Amino acid sequence: MSFQLAAPYSQYVTMRGGCRLAVDVYIPQSATTAVENTFPTLVFFTPYYRRFKLRPGGVGEANPNTGKFRDFFVPRGYAVVVVDVRGTGASFGTRDAFRSPRERDDSREIADWIVAQPWSDGTIGATGISYLGAAADFLASTGHRAVKAIAPISSVWDTYADNYFPGGIQLKSLTRIYDELMIGLDHDRRDILKQFSYFSNPDFEGPQPVDGDPEGALVTAAIKEHLNNFRQTDFMAEFRFREEGLPYDPEFTSASISPYSVAHEMHPDVAILSVSGWLDGAGYMNGAISRYLTKKDNPRHLLLGPWDHGARIDVSPWRRAIEPDFPLLGELLRFFDTYLMGLDTGLHEEAPIHYFAVHAEQWRVAESWPPITAQQSFFLASDGRLAKIASSAGEDRYQVDFTLGTGTETRYERIAGIDSRQYYADWQGRTEKMLSYTSEPLETAGELAGHGLVDLWLSSSERDAALFVYLTEVEADGSERYVTEGLLRALHRKERGAPETYRTTWPFRSFTRADAAPLDPGVIERIRIPLLPVAWRFSAGSRIRLSIAGADDDHCGQVPHGRPPLLKILRGGASASRLELPLQMCEGTT
Repeated sequence: MSFQLAAPYSQYVTMRGGCRLAVDVYIPQSATTAVENTFPTLVFFTPYYRRFKLRPGGVGEANPNTGKFRDFFVPRGYAVVVVDVRGTGASFGTRDAFRSPRERDDSREIADWIVAQPWSDGTIGATGISYLGAAADFLASTGHRAVKAIAPISSVWDTYADNYFPGGIQLKSLTRIYDELMIGLDHDRRDILKQFSYFSNPDFEGPQPVDGDPEGALVTAAIKEHLNNFRQTDFMAEFRFREEGLPYDPEFTSASISPYSVAHEMHPDVAILSVSGWLDGAGYMNGAISRYLTKKDNPRHLLLGPWDHGARIDVSPWRRAIEPDFPLLGELLRFFDTYLMGLDTGLHEEAPIHYFAVHAEQWRVAESWPPITAQQSFFLASDGRLAKIASSAGEDRYQVDFTLGTGTETRYERIAGIDSRQYYADWQGRTEKMLSYTSEPLETAGELAGHGLVDLWLSSSERDAALFVYLTEVEADGSERYVTEGLLRALHRKERGAPETYRTTWPFRSFTRADAAPLDPGVIERIRIPLLPVAWRFSAGSRIRLSIAGADDDHCGQVPHGRPPLLKILRGGASASRLELPLQMCEGTT
């Protein structure tokens, strides 16, 4: 049965503490008005306005954040509820944190309100991109029995390692730009919002008032409360170590704003679809994979595509179009139809993991992660070579240059709200300023799928260092293609077994103060750096290049400040630094 999309009704829902949250409700409309229906509900919790007010005569999508979900799901029989989280949009309150635990408490109360409505069939699902995806995790973790399925898209499992401190290195540009965005939204600063393409429509006039506030007096009062919201640049700087309490609140840590810390409270019957892409920031794909690995007792599915943050752009250099042609909304519909409506969609008969192999430009299926377990080793050798066999002992030295960067066509721009369209198109020649090692041409094509690993024996002239490693395909004609990267602050080099609440298949670091240790200058240590996951086909005749650097000035701060280290990398002999790749050679290909 098909339905029509009508204008929403909007109201405040009051939380137990008195804070009023603004909600928009979209109910599927039947062409047969006599028919009374109840519907499963998809709920979205957003800090990016549930809806903008358009000036009289203005045009444009008033809900650029979740409008495509509304337009797709309501005609297919789902009620859609969009909520301004406290301290944002038309909602009252003050934000005390990024992904505040107070919002998790609010989501439970919103779920109570939804199931009490006459149009609700008593079942709830949640989805959304980035912040909204994590909110879906938090909602499920409340244990509310109406929540039956969640589909987090491009969302973290660990706010520290997946988002703001990948490898223990703070993303300074992300923090600064995101802070500007949230000031623009929370303070209704349209002069700031115009620099963000998602919110730059000149017809936008701040958050849409609820139906009972036609003159906008309540919105004005709510925005006044928002002026006291936390500031991202100041707030994130407090989390130098993972799971360490704030100076003014020892119980509040990076775990408090990370879904992994409360995921054990999710009922095992809640179905989970984790979605990410190979250039989805600095760790959102790790978040999707870790969620999948950790919630092994839940019905679960994993989808990894050739996408950036939010699956807005096809990032493959061999793409046929800028925007993905994959029917992501259709896959979400199949998932929710299966677990909320109880329809037979064939989903149960499929492999749980689907991933896209770049350059092969094909989708693959897998029963488990990682999909390729065989490892190919490439050893660092003299004269900048990657060799299949470890050579005699030697060393290379590299003086870190803090001015070195990776440009503005990277995996990091989109997560800061920048509308990126090109990815690493300017990579050619960038590795020449790094310490690089290049293999002989591949005799056959080879397909990489999973997490590569850079296993280094090194020393530093300083007591800390930021280690950046990059994987490049150098094609037969000399074209250089960025494949993936890894990063790690040497202070956090100690490895631990991954806890049951946070499963990984790559080296796990706690990033805690207890495990942090300065380097002893000049002392050789073994440090393993996982590469961010990717599925990529190398062509026959291409060469594989590993590059090592100590800075990314375009995105990260200096480590240590004002003291660029001199790195010594050992190769061959008993300290054979190497690159390990889950690489399957394709016999008989050219």
